[in-house]
Formats: sequence, C-alpha cells, structure tokens
Amino acid sequence: MMAIINDTTLRDGEQTAGVAFTADEKIALARELDDIGVPEMEVGIPAMSSEETEVIQHISTLGLDARLIVWGRMCEQDVMAARKCHVGFANLSVPVSDIHIEHKLRKDRNWILDQIRQYVPMALDMGMDVCVGCEDASRADMDFLLKVLETAQQAGAWRLRFADTLGLLDPFETRSCIRQLCSAADIGIEMHAHNDLGLATANTLAAINAGATYVNTTVNGLGERAGNAPLEEVVMGLRHLYGIETGINTQRLCEVSQLVTTISGRMIAPNKCIVGSAVFTHESGIHVDGLLKNAINYEGFSPSELGRSHSTVLGKHSGSHAVMDAYGRMGITLTSEELLVIIDRIRMHAMRTKRNPNPEDLERFYLESAFGLTTLTS
Repeated sequence: MMAIINDTTLRDGEQTAGVAFTADEKIALARELDDIGVPEMEVGIPAMSSEETEVIQHISTLGLDARLIVWGRMCEQDVMAARKCHVGFANLSVPVSDIHIEHKLRKDRNWILDQIRQYVPMALDMGMDVCVGCEDASRADMDFLLKVLETAQQAGAWRLRFADTLGLLDPFETRSCIRQLCSAADIGIEMHAHNDLGLATANTLAAINAGATYVNTTVNGLGERAGNAPLEEVVMGLRHLYGIETGINTQRLCEVSQLVTTISGRMIAPNKCIVGSAVFTHESGIHVDGLLKNAINYEGFSPSELGRSHSTVLGKHSGSHAVMDAYGRMGITLTSEELLVIIDRIRMHAMRTKRNPNPEDLERFYLESAFGLTTLTS
C-alpha cells in the first residue's frame, strides 16, 4: 500500500461556510504545507474570480515542491480558466449520481460521458494533466461509475476521484467501492471523503487499504458542513495502522493546525485528536499512575512525534500517586494524613470551580492541611 496526500485546505477547506482566506493567508498556508512536505495541494477554483486566479498564479511562482492542482467543473469555461493559472494539473468535476444528473443538471448519463470525452482532451491539449472528479460517487450506480472510469481512461485522464460528497459511506462500503474501481483501473484512484457521519478519516484509510493511491485531506478537517478528512488524522493513522509514511513532517502538524485555526477563525476542541491542546493531558488516577511508571501504558504513540509532550493535571479523578508526584515537583513531601485531606480538597475544588487547581491552589491546600489555615478559600 502507498498513499499520496492531496491536501485541499486551500480549496475545499475554504468552502467552509463563513471562511474566506485573504491572498496573503493563502500564500502563507501554501508555503507552510509545502514546507512540511505535503506532496500535492489543491489551491483554488480559477473560474470563481479574477482575484482567485491571480492568487493561484502567484502561488505557482513560489517554486514550491508540491504539485499544484486547480479545481473546476467539466466545462469549457472552467478549463479555460484553469489554463490561465500556469498550473499543470486540473481536477475537472462532474456529477455521477442519477440524483445529481437528473435533479441538478437535468441531463442524462450519456451527456456526462460526452462531457468527459470533450473536455478531458481539451485540457490535455492545453498542457494539463487531468483528474476526473466524480461528484456524489458514493450514491452513483457502480456499473455507471465503471463506465465513467473507462471513459475517463480512454479520454486520457491521469486520475479518477471518488467523492463521498455527503459523507454517507462507512469503511466497509468504501473498501468495496474502491476495490471495484481499482480492479478495473489503469489510472490512479483518489478518495475524497466528507465527515457528515464522523467517518471521513476511517473511509480515507479504508480506501487506501482497498488500493486507492491518492487521498484528499484538509488541515483540522476544515470543509463544507462537517468538513473533510483531517490531514493530521490521516497522516498519523497511516503511520500507526499501516506503517505508511507520507513524507510529511509530523513535528510541525500542530504548527500548521494553529495557522489554519487563526486564518479560518474556526477553533478546534481541546480534545480534538492529534492536535487538540488536551489530548496528551492525563488526570485519571489509574492512567497517571501507569503513565508515571511507563508512558507506553497509556500512550499509543509518543507525543514527541508531534513535537509535543504529555502532561498531568489534578482533578476529581486524581489518585494518590498523581498528587504525591505533583507536590514532589513543588519540593513538598506529603504525609499520609495530608495526602488524604488534600485529595478531598482537590476533588471539591474541581467540582466547585469546574477547573483544575493551579500551583497557587495546591500551595494553599497544603497550607490548609499542614497548618490548619482554614480561613483560606478557593
């Protein structure tokens, strides 16, 4: 198995409702993604505006190592717009489900195939490689999807994108669909997963397992509705589940995550896996005890892979080992009686204030316990 990341934060990520990157922000993010080793990135939609085209043109002059891709519809207007960007690769998207063909386009299946036959060669003649993007592929008839694949191959397409546009698949169905495509394909197959049911990462990994070579991601899972498969989750999942290295510098994933948080205005939850601020923070007494003995007891992979370290906090679920360790680091050795009193004090504090005690709180609890200074309060 192998996997090539095609990150689409600059295109699909920016399609998040209410998110709009400035030109400078897009350029800065393109540089960052390139710096961490993202091999491909989808940088925008040329047909959207002349300003968008200018930004893409600017990115194309930066000398980035990543392969740059633009997105467009399977039509002459978008092919011509892509041509102006001086980017050698275009994803030309066309609906493939009967729902979209009939109710959005008001066309038929033959019209879809004719579009592919007409516009893929046009883009090739303009010097661009082409990926045929299959919108709503997860709701398409598989026999027709195989016909789309055959037509795309005959037209000279270099890749076919399977888009789970509404995030409706589970990993088992994803694997079945991608396997069927891969078994019939002489070109690359790419997975584009959305997260409406919380399965974008799982479906992306299932697609790789089934033979897809390329996968779309976005930093922090940014994207329309519930977003896309998060770059950080896919990269770390590939490493630890399949032993696949993507060439991306994981030490800087949190840095890029923070950049996207800033320029998108979309915060991530503290417990967001991989990049959340609290995902290597431990409170439970059993967990902290095991962690203090050997980190591998409660860490499936080292936070150092992400340039991070684990930490422990005290709270309602803390046990004696964690409390003694915290006070030991403050230079305080607790008696058994003091320990019992302070554990109760910590738990009361956590329930009353809904926060973990800070060093000043811990010092106060110790003084109350050791010297009976009961006039001090939280």
